[in-house]
Amino acid sequence: METKTTGYFNTIISEVIDFFSDVEYTGDYTPQRAILRINATYKDHRVFISELISPDYRKYTFYILKDNYVVAGFDNSQDIRAIKLKFKKPPDNDIDRLIPHLHLKNKTVLELTDEITLTDFINWIKVNIL
Repeated sequence: METKTTGYFNTIISEVIDFFSDVEYTGDYTPQRAILRINATYKDHRVFISELISPDYRKYTFYILKDNYVVAGFDNSQDIRAIKLKFKKPPDNDIDRLIPHLHLKNKTVLELTDEITLTDFINWIKVNIL
C-alpha cells in the first residue's frame, strides 16, 4: 500500500504546490494507513487539506477559510447532520458511514456532495473564490 499511496500523495503535493502558496505538508505512513496533511494559502485565504488512505476507505477534508471563517469545507466524515440529511432517519448501522458533504457559511449550511478530489476542490476555488 505504501508505494502506491506515496505516488498518489506525491501527485497531490505537486498539484498543491502548483496552485497554492506557502505550502507545508507532512505524511505519516503505517502498514494499515497513510495520512497526508497540507496547510497552504490561496490569495488571502488559508487552506487545510488532509487525506487518509487505508485498504478499506479514503477519508478526506478540503477546507478554505478567510480569517477564522469557514468559507467552504468538503469532507466525507461521519457527520451526523450529513447522515441525517442523506437518510432522513438513519439506521443504527449507518452512523459510521462516510458521507461526502460540503460545509458553507462558517459551517451553518450543509449540502450533500459526490466524493471529491483535490482537482475538484481547486476547480471549486477557481469558480467561487474571486
